[in-house]
Amino acid sequence: MPLHSPIVEVAVAIINRADGAFLLASRPEGKPYAGYWEFPGGKVKPGEPLLHALGRELLEELGITVVQAYRWITRTFSYPHATVRLCFFRVIKWHGEPRPMESQELSWQFWNNVEVEPVLPANAPVLRALGLPTQYAITNAGETGLKGALTQVERALQGGIRLLQVREKEMDRKALRDFTRKIVTLAHHHGAKVLVNGDGDTGGVQSCSNFCQETGADGIHLPSSELMNLATRPDTDWCGASCHNAEELFRAEQLNMDFAVLGPVLPTLSHPGSSTLGWRKFDTLIRNCSIPVFALGGLRPEDLSTTWEHGGHGIAMMRGIRA
Repeated sequence: MPLHSPIVEVAVAIINRADGAFLLASRPEGKPYAGYWEFPGGKVKPGEPLLHALGRELLEELGITVVQAYRWITRTFSYPHATVRLCFFRVIKWHGEPRPMESQELSWQFWNNVEVEPVLPANAPVLRALGLPTQYAITNAGETGLKGALTQVERALQGGIRLLQVREKEMDRKALRDFTRKIVTLAHHHGAKVLVNGDGDTGGVQSCSNFCQETGADGIHLPSSELMNLATRPDTDWCGASCHNAEELFRAEQLNMDFAVLGPVLPTLSHPGSSTLGWRKFDTLIRNCSIPVFALGGLRPEDLSTTWEHGGHGIAMMRGIRA
């Protein structure tokens, strides 16, 4: 392949069923990597809008008509035969039943139990990203009190929250450790993950990693100051990062964070009068981002569809989880 071969633009579909399963298709004979499994989609024609290309490819490959799809993440991958830019869309509504129009095989799978193989190498990080819930709850015991925070978290877990951040900068380490252990016990009972904020009394990244081991937490959430000072990704299972601008988002991508949180998008009670991104700038900043991005700042569960419309993976909330 020539050293400066043009990048091939590809529109790719994450077709989500109501039970959380997504569709994979095998590559038919005659194509590179025949027999490998991938997300449905295909090449974008010169000058063709991405969403149009997605709809055309899914009609040709699966016989379905896209009704509602949201731009998600974009990942570039180099194969021996080509370098591709994969523009992923979440397809949540469509007409018709997917059927193999090109003699390929189809299979509905779950992110944590993919039973078909081999899967194309470019799709491995995407499978992990699909394991992220679309709502990210942040604790706020400083405002609600310990008992109130635990009650709030338990109610949120019962309501379906499956990703939590313990963010309590005013607690001393012992109180924070005890509180985190209680949150982890509640969360793991519901099958939820808990990340600990790497600021305040957790004492930086290395100390926070040790804190995760002490409490059973699933990973670290990095404030932007810690993110920008890191040379490598922390050695923890899950790792997210707070970002406020393009430079910080780029660093989160470089370090292969599992996700980023970007904000504030809207005005918040904690920072009245502070400048906000607004939805247009949020959309611009995350366009072509390679990792999922949560919107943060003045958001509630009913803002989820607006977040999707602007390319976000989901919403991060502190006060919003009371509802």
